[in-house]
Amino acid sequence: MDYDFFTPVDEQLVAEATQGPGIGSSLKIHSEEKAFPDLDGVKIAFFGVLEDRLDENRTGEPFDFFNIRRNLYQLYPGNWHLQMADLGDIQPGESVEDTFFAVQTVVNNLLKNNIIPVILGGSQDLIYAQYRAYDGVEQMVNLVNVDSRFDLGDASEALTNRSYVGKIVVNKPYNLFNYSNLGYQTYFNSQDEIELMERLFFDAYRLGEVSGDISMVEPVMRDANLVGLDMGAVSAGALGNYRLTSPNGFDGKEICALARYAGISDKVSSFGIYEIDSELNFPSSSMLVAQILWYFIEGVNFRKNENTISAKKEFIKYQVPVDDEILVFYKSPVSGRWWIEIPFTSSENNKLKRHTLLPCTEGDYIDACNQNIPERWYKTKRKNEI
Repeated sequence: MDYDFFTPVDEQLVAEATQGPGIGSSLKIHSEEKAFPDLDGVKIAFFGVLEDRLDENRTGEPFDFFNIRRNLYQLYPGNWHLQMADLGDIQPGESVEDTFFAVQTVVNNLLKNNIIPVILGGSQDLIYAQYRAYDGVEQMVNLVNVDSRFDLGDASEALTNRSYVGKIVVNKPYNLFNYSNLGYQTYFNSQDEIELMERLFFDAYRLGEVSGDISMVEPVMRDANLVGLDMGAVSAGALGNYRLTSPNGFDGKEICALARYAGISDKVSSFGIYEIDSELNFPSSSMLVAQILWYFIEGVNFRKNENTISAKKEFIKYQVPVDDEILVFYKSPVSGRWWIEIPFTSSENNKLKRHTLLPCTEGDYIDACNQNIPERWYKTKRKNEI
């Protein structure tokens, strides 16, 4: 780990953390007095990134994560068993590319040491650096973005916080297998982008769909490698700042539920919360971000470790003939969660090199029994073949 990337946590916060009974008292914190923490045995590592120069609506006002940290440190931990660390902040580099390099290097290093990076970010283009950290770590990755916009943008233009997904799709190396958007609002996305999402067989769930039944996206989170959360997907009312432009969005309970789904997923290996700027420097906003972090940690602590070969041997197998296909479902006797098998094909362009289990719901199994092929299975199979 390159310690030089980080500035330590404010000494006032460190002092408060050590004196209180909350989460902060058990954290390994990067401070001026104790220097950079030993990460041996650490499972989750937080750090902030004070970069927003590619924000299309940048105000230039300074922002920090002081109040978020204070609130998080003061929250009582649950029945947790994992060691955590706060690494401090990555300051803006001389160029945005320098900041990206720092984020990519840090996340890559943490991933290789089986530590989950949790990023507090400025503008959401930082997801590009988070994604690039998987180069050489995973063959293909799935990105889930909780956002009111797809952020595909014009891939031929410069990278911004509204076009980073387009860059992820077109830039080498091609590591992206699937992109899923949770909570998009149609009026924030052009019809061209909506049609492009369909042509690429990406998944998109409207805000109303997810709010109506938030459990429907649990399998999507369970299949993710990295998750990004745009605070702009949260309603202005939930953030306690009515100066923000979007009255619609997830409420506090819903956004925390999504964070817990991300945490409890055995595959999610990095998590970022973005678009934290000066407009979120309100008591309720900072507390909500702290609670989002709390629920993600809660999820990680209650993972079932079902993403292993030994666990899959215990799954109950179901075979369902649908038209010319035989769909193979698996159910965990421990958690009751379901998966559907994506068959391996011998095509040269085959992206998945083996049979793969796609998380699904019991409803997908019931639909298959009624001779309806699950849409996510079809999309995943098509992406694997093209």
